[in-house]
Amino acid sequence: MALTHGEFQEYDFNRMVVLFTMKNDETSVACAISTDAMDQLEGSSRTPPAQREQQFLRLRDRIEERAARKFSDVELEGNPPGVILRAIDFRAPR
Repeated sequence: MALTHGEFQEYDFNRMVVLFTMKNDETSVACAISTDAMDQLEGSSRTPPAQREQQFLRLRDRIEERAARKFSDVELEGNPPGVILRAIDFRAPR
């Protein structure tokens, strides 16, 4: 089953990640993306904390596509298992 849209959860300043969910049928899958990864995707640097949700929403399609790929490849981390995206996950293959 492919992952589908979930919800923006929050920007966690202490961990420098945006937390969001995706859906696997009716099950919610915890996901996170580093702020470095989002800034790299957007070609910006140091997006203000108050603008992280808007930045996530602008990049949502690309973020969720990569999260779905990591989920299908069973590249899960944490307890409970979830998807964590970093800047390296968006680098073009050489």
